[in-house]
Amino acid sequence: MRRKSVLYLDVAEQIKADIMNGTYPVGSLLPTEAELEQLFEVSKITVRRAIELLSSEELVEKKSGKGTTVLSNRPYNKLSKAGTFTEYLNASGQKVTKKILSLETVTLQEHSMVYKFLGEQAVKVSRLYTLDEQPYIYFNYYLPITLKDIPLNEFENESLYRLMDQHKIEIIKFEDSFQTVELTPEQQTILRTSEKNGLKRIRKSMSPSGNVVEYSEAIYNTALYPYVIEYES
Repeated sequence: MRRKSVLYLDVAEQIKADIMNGTYPVGSLLPTEAELEQLFEVSKITVRRAIELLSSEELVEKKSGKGTTVLSNRPYNKLSKAGTFTEYLNASGQKVTKKILSLETVTLQEHSMVYKFLGEQAVKVSRLYTLDEQPYIYFNYYLPITLKDIPLNEFENESLYRLMDQHKIEIIKFEDSFQTVELTPEQQTILRTSEKNGLKRIRKSMSPSGNVVEYSEAIYNTALYPYVIEYES
């Protein structure tokens, strides 16, 4: 892929394709920035933005003095041509941060939707995303009880889906549904908003056998920023 002018998105997409097809195997180092500049005939800034984007997608990790390592080529990184919302926000220049609010083992009631998928017990992770330091997304993830011994710092430092993959829980498909909901007082407090309504996204992540291995509910304060789905052609 040689052009005199290549946007960082083009560079990122080509590198991603090379990761997926095995040109750059998991655990290997990508070419240096100087080599990528020469390969794509672009500036250092373009290469760095491309690497930052791949890092936000958790495909690679850049460490000072060590280079850029390929972290994953797993299906959850390529399930859909629709870019993830956090990727969209990062690419739009928004400052997105996240923190774990709680990690616990919960007992589920038989009438619960989560019980239907995960059984009597599950690991519950509550997480808050901020947008330019304002609370924006409140997540509750329900995960298989087999993950109960994973310490909090691992959930804080690792991608949820990579962490599941490391513990032999493979995901091949996501199913998302959306609805407008009235915010509870707890949700208003966590999101620091007086808004009455928000957007609720329910996600079910499926294993190769068709079992649900993640059930999550996310509440978005869309008065702060609208939810956007960006599709590639």
